[in-house]
Amino acid sequence: MKDSRTFFLTGCASGIGQHISERLIADGNKIYATDINYEGLVEHAQKRGWPDDRVRLRRIDVRDPSSWADAMADAEETFGKIDVLMNIAGYMLAGWAHEASRESVDRHLDINVKGVIYGTQTAARHMIERGGGHIINMASISALAPIPGIAIYSASKYAVRAFSLAAAQELRQYKIFVTAISPDAVQTPLLNPQKDVEAAAIVFSAPKLLTVDEIASAILDQALPRKPLEIIIPAHRGWLAHLANIFPKLTFALGPIYRKRGARYQQAVGSRR
Repeated sequence: MKDSRTFFLTGCASGIGQHISERLIADGNKIYATDINYEGLVEHAQKRGWPDDRVRLRRIDVRDPSSWADAMADAEETFGKIDVLMNIAGYMLAGWAHEASRESVDRHLDINVKGVIYGTQTAARHMIERGGGHIINMASISALAPIPGIAIYSASKYAVRAFSLAAAQELRQYKIFVTAISPDAVQTPLLNPQKDVEAAAIVFSAPKLLTVDEIASAILDQALPRKPLEIIIPAHRGWLAHLANIFPKLTFALGPIYRKRGARYQQAVGSRR
């Protein structure tokens, strides 16, 4: 990227957030990197030599509006303004819907949904005063089609996508763009625990797992310059998800096929351990 900008990111201690932070720093941008795992964030930043003059680290609990308000105020005091917010922090615990604990339901909704809403609200207020900005929210391909085995996660991402598309319409008058990123399964620490869960088989039904670099490239090379309402990764799986969303009965026919495919992947991974 040619022009240096200031980015506020969540979920930077690992996975997608960590990798995007690396690429943004390499491009000369200023980064306000946050995570609830502050120790892990600091450890990685020190290991990689993130520059102190362009990077600020902070612990944030995305479930807490006051945590958002304090962090955003500090970010503006540190860098003057925030050009882009990336809501990347997330939570997933696979399992059958009727067996999900109250704690699991609450964590999915508090982190995935409330975290995105609170972050978008907080950033939007600052961006309105600054005359514009860009908010990028991490949804999922499971926000386009129902995926049994991760029903609670799917519900949370449906909410993220719906909220993002609605907020995009509301905020455009203030020159604030909102983009929803809806990827298929990505190889991250978030996904690793699901590999041993029978209910999560469909999650692994794609020909291959996406990499964090593929997600970063979609965001940095497409979302940032073009500011679309949504990016689905990969596109061909997105069309399939859209079809299942329009004709939900198709999932009863296709579901078992993809479940078997995903189960084979899980078995293969298990045999290599």
